[in-house]
Amino acid sequence: MQLGMVGLGRMGGNIVRRLIRAGHAAIVYDHNPEAGKGLTGEGAIEALSLEDLVAKLQAPRAVWVMLPAGEITEATIQQLAGLLEEGDTIIDGGNSFWQDDVRRSVQLRSRGLHYVDVGTSGGVWGLERGYCLMIGGETAIVERLNPIFAALAPGHGDLPVTPGREGRDPRAEQGYIHAGPSGAGHFVKMIHNGIEYGLMQAYAEGFDILRNAAGLALPPEHRFDFDVADIAEVWRRGSVITSWLLDLTATALAEDEHLSTYSGYVEDSGEGRWTIQAAIDEAVPAEVLTAALYARFRSRQEHTFAEKMLSAMRKGFGGHVEPKRQEGERS
Repeated sequence: MQLGMVGLGRMGGNIVRRLIRAGHAAIVYDHNPEAGKGLTGEGAIEALSLEDLVAKLQAPRAVWVMLPAGEITEATIQQLAGLLEEGDTIIDGGNSFWQDDVRRSVQLRSRGLHYVDVGTSGGVWGLERGYCLMIGGETAIVERLNPIFAALAPGHGDLPVTPGREGRDPRAEQGYIHAGPSGAGHFVKMIHNGIEYGLMQAYAEGFDILRNAAGLALPPEHRFDFDVADIAEVWRRGSVITSWLLDLTATALAEDEHLSTYSGYVEDSGEGRWTIQAAIDEAVPAEVLTAALYARFRSRQEHTFAEKMLSAMRKGFGGHVEPKRQEGERS
């Protein structure tokens, strides 16, 4: 199957590579020409502009936009809408706000275009591990694009099927779902990332307590000098709190137990805030997720070992690099 890809950054480029390895064709465009040139040697066809990309695609076209959420994604989708023809599809695989998806789908439908929102999880590891996909859009269009989603998804792997799933959609067991109409994919991804904030915060606080167990604030007989790298490693093996995030934590601590290369300044990319807003709108209590978001706000004023742990996990799964420390900021 043929796909156009706009945006060849940390995830867009690897999505293209995974599709090519599965036998699909990719027409690629990025405002940085070097990004496109790097993929042509791996089988992609480079487009020099959005107009060129649309011209190189066969109808009905499918164009995946993989750009930072916000104005650049909005502007790109609007530009594509003016270039594509009736029956073509625009896919937004970034972390857009789900209400923007609902608006865009209505707007594009009036032009005869289809819109699919894909919450994409997998970070910098997606090329090898695959991408967990949460998809929103019209059923017929999602079905038509199924070969693309199936190629990107992780597949069964070595996980056993959950008992009692007989008769349910088998795509979930492959690592992707059609969550519902437009907006549903990014809504599910939003909650996914809100939960991620909470899980990361729990690990970070736990390891901070372990690290400070040798502190002078405690009486000598109550002090423990723990090897936190070994604790992270043993928890990976048979513990009920094992996870990919714990794997990343163990890797970071094995490389530097003090996480000295991290300041502890932790960004939030938006989904945590949107998750809390959804909880408010639905009158659903979300104490843990709210506290995790506020901890990130606090990290920009006062850094602890826990925040360094959060930074290490964010770099591990998404390649997120801390911003440079601001002048006058406390460490």
